[in-house]
Amino acid sequence: MDAYDVAIVGAGPGGLAAAIKAKELGLSFVVLEKGESILQGIIDTYPGGKKVYPTIPKGASEIFPSPDLEPANEPVEVYVDKVRNNLAAHDIDVRLGEDAHELIQEEKRFQVVTSQGSYTCASVILAFGKSIPRDLGIYGEATHVRRRLDDPDQFIGNASLVIGGGNAAADIVAALSRAKRTAEDGSSVYWAHRRGQFRVDKEVARDLGEEILLGGNIRILHEAVPRIGEMDANGVNRLLIGIHDVEVADGIRVHRGLSFPMQHVIACIGMQGPAAVFEKLGLELITSDKITGKKPKSGKQGARFIMLDSQLQTSTEGIYAIGAAISPAYASVDDVGSLARSKHSDLIYSAASDGIKVVEAIAERRNV
Repeated sequence: MDAYDVAIVGAGPGGLAAAIKAKELGLSFVVLEKGESILQGIIDTYPGGKKVYPTIPKGASEIFPSPDLEPANEPVEVYVDKVRNNLAAHDIDVRLGEDAHELIQEEKRFQVVTSQGSYTCASVILAFGKSIPRDLGIYGEATHVRRRLDDPDQFIGNASLVIGGGNAAADIVAALSRAKRTAEDGSSVYWAHRRGQFRVDKEVARDLGEEILLGGNIRILHEAVPRIGEMDANGVNRLLIGIHDVEVADGIRVHRGLSFPMQHVIACIGMQGPAAVFEKLGLELITSDKITGKKPKSGKQGARFIMLDSQLQTSTEGIYAIGAAISPAYASVDDVGSLARSKHSDLIYSAASDGIKVVEAIAERRNV
């Protein structure tokens, strides 16, 4: 084949929805995924056994955009297997272990260069999500802090600390508590967030509340801030998290905190948006102050957003960005060039909707 109609970079919900729609519309396509499985991002962020819910954004249609990708309140392992079977039924192949390194524009075509080869295409859909963990922002060694929960049983017998105020952190807190309770282990699961309020979806809150009612030993730390990473006298890497400061005379501050071995800490503080990847690919980014007209606060740089038109096409014609890669917001450009900050939910529903919308736009342009 000389060239594909579209190369889809990423086999998450957005990329897979795009592939299914491309198959339906008769477009030639290739799906490239750097991970070892489809839905690798979901596998990496969901604890084992965690249920996947068909959460629908407020104001959206109750009909799930891609039935083949619709979760049914099932464990993540079951969900991934179901989607894998649905792809097989559509005869859709995903090329795993293909990390996209470069995107070369050649007149009206593109070359997507990966770790395994090169693919020529007329259009490109960037559906790779977020893949760079946020920094803890502490002084000292923090590389030993875990970013995901592989085996809850590894935490049995030791107090554990989960950092983060969102769904991923709440899922891990519930999974750890469940494992400890099942093993009749009385050690606590501490849940810390630097702000005063946690923000989780109702389904996640329901699961967590159920675990607490069943006797889970969960201790919540509000306004708890990671302070320093250090090695103790026994050679153990530890994380100190501050939970209370009191000012005394002459500028002296009494500091109260908790220190955990880093091997017992999981940091669920999210991923950074792929601005650096977009920039490397030569796509136009814009800072928040250019959208709002307000200068960033002293000492801070404005957040950078990818610029997309109404069809989620970037500043380079033929390249589109969808799903988690453009969440929680992007810079939307209308037909007269006006800019606005558009919020974008990081949900399976939203990513699937994006994939379908973009492929329909590509098909329409091809048929013109």
